[in-house]
Amino acid sequence: MSTHSSCSGCNGPATETSSVLLPSIFNDVIGPVMRGPSSSHCAASVRIGHLACDLMKDSIESVLIEFDPNGSLATTHDGQGSDMGLFGGLLGWDAADERLVNSESAIKEAGIKVEIAIRDIQASHPNTYKLTLTNSKEQHVLVANSTGGGMIELVSVDGIAFQSFGDYHETLILTASDPAPILQALGEDWDGVNVHGDGTYLIQVRGQQFVEPSVLDGFDIDNVFRLRPVLPVSSRKDMAVPFLTCDEMLSDPKNGSRSLSELAIDYESERGGLTRDVVLQKMTGIVQLLQHSIKEGVAGTEFEDRILHFQCGKFKEELDAGRLLDSGMLNLMVLYVTALMEVKSSMGIIVAAPTAGSCGALPGACLAAGEVMGWSEETMARGMLAAGLIGVFVTARSSFAAEVTGCQGETGVGAAMAAAALVDMHGGSLNQALAAASMALQNTLGLVCDPVANRVEVPCLGRNISAAANALTSANVALADFAEVIPLDEVIATHNTIGRGLPRELRCTCLGGLSITETAGKVERRLAR
Repeated sequence: MSTHSSCSGCNGPATETSSVLLPSIFNDVIGPVMRGPSSSHCAASVRIGHLACDLMKDSIESVLIEFDPNGSLATTHDGQGSDMGLFGGLLGWDAADERLVNSESAIKEAGIKVEIAIRDIQASHPNTYKLTLTNSKEQHVLVANSTGGGMIELVSVDGIAFQSFGDYHETLILTASDPAPILQALGEDWDGVNVHGDGTYLIQVRGQQFVEPSVLDGFDIDNVFRLRPVLPVSSRKDMAVPFLTCDEMLSDPKNGSRSLSELAIDYESERGGLTRDVVLQKMTGIVQLLQHSIKEGVAGTEFEDRILHFQCGKFKEELDAGRLLDSGMLNLMVLYVTALMEVKSSMGIIVAAPTAGSCGALPGACLAAGEVMGWSEETMARGMLAAGLIGVFVTARSSFAAEVTGCQGETGVGAAMAAAALVDMHGGSLNQALAAASMALQNTLGLVCDPVANRVEVPCLGRNISAAANALTSANVALADFAEVIPLDEVIATHNTIGRGLPRELRCTCLGGLSITETAGKVERRLAR
């Protein structure tokens, strides 16, 4: 069994000495369960807020939030929910908390002074947060990145560079003394121990629990921070996965005769230290949650601060009356995709799959197909797991973040994931599932992210619907053994190159494309009133 490591959202494998995070289907791809328009804004900022609370031992009196003018957050932090999520996280709420929509007023009522500034902070990522956190006893500076799909990376504390993904219980020990005696006292029974800094040292201890205070007694220590894990699937010592690319997966002759969903269960079971039954049960629970959200969306949603009104009700009425063009199960996919997108835009609960901005395409396609074909919840859960493995291949070598790779990183990947899922649920072969994903992703290369009025609604709804249609057609031609020609690994590498080569204005900054049309300006001014 081979062991691999790769930074989430990075381009290429990490070195053996790097701190790395192996992708997880439930961490990186199918999830988080959340409210709000954008996982890279809302869910990620909630997690950053939680870790900021831990840094301050749950005592925050003021926070200065800085965004870089050359990044995405300078223009999108308000409209796409970064502020909302961060305030909720600082208050200790989770990403599915119904109070999130009121977090701005709640943080004021809690007596926490908030200032937001746009200035040059030498950001390392388009979604960089610099937080200066203060109470009557201390002040600390935390810098963190949102890397896509709700995933995060802490990059420094008090000016000392380090790396954390929120996947461990982490004890951070700050000292100006020689760290060697402290390291000796800690011993070796930890998942990882690293020393950062020069002169002032940050000792980072990763484990399944925190370092006991008594272990550090008698040492000259300036501060100790205890950061709780924020990801649903934690990491552990000597963690491994069976493969991280299609080529690696296919290099084992035994895998060729197995289904993509079976291999996905293998992957997540080994990555998370979970039994196969638990993996399947977790995804079945997500399918059931999505079914509930679809029903909620079809029944009707309301939210004042959105562009689009309740639309899927009229679509269902026309569909039921037979007044739409006959497109088979695709019309039900359109209904379900729209329902999920409207639930998202009304602050209902959705599942980022792989992001909140693309939350409709994959589950809308899978659950509609499942209903039409009479498939069981387990079959749909297996399809979602198959889709999750395609997402793992993408996140290991590219990025879901529209700020990094454009909308091809969200609805483009969603289409590829859904195409593979549909093939798997229909009983297609592993090679057919991979071919479907490759063709669907090829069809979306270069797709830009240009949300109107800084809301994740237009053109996002249409692109989610198109992604479902792309998935369905790609699945069917793959089942008929159409040739994808370019293997999925090579398409993902191209996806990364094209995405990072897109102009900044077309990567979720609301500075180009449809977002700067005359009508978009009118919509933005109307919503601002």
